[in-house]
Amino acid sequence: MRPVTLTDLSAAARVLLALPEDRRAAALGALLARAECADRHRHATGQAHPAYGNGTLLAAALAHPGADPAGPGDRAYLSCLAQVLEALLHANSV
Repeated sequence: MRPVTLTDLSAAARVLLALPEDRRAAALGALLARAECADRHRHATGQAHPAYGNGTLLAAALAHPGADPAGPGDRAYLSCLAQVLEALLHANSV
């Protein structure tokens, strides 16, 4: 997966926010896997993956509906953001 920006984090969190809480972990795993797959495809072919984009988490997330936070400090959004951060930290520590 390409380097992660704040925009990537926000887009992924908004995808999770649009889902019921019990589906978020699986959806996040799928987003990360799709970004990885797309980045491998980009390295191999020099082109973006036709379904998953250019290897960024943002491109993978934009293929799915997202939800806007209810407002500043929306606890559900912040929880989704934390979930994305934790998954990325875990993936980079293995």
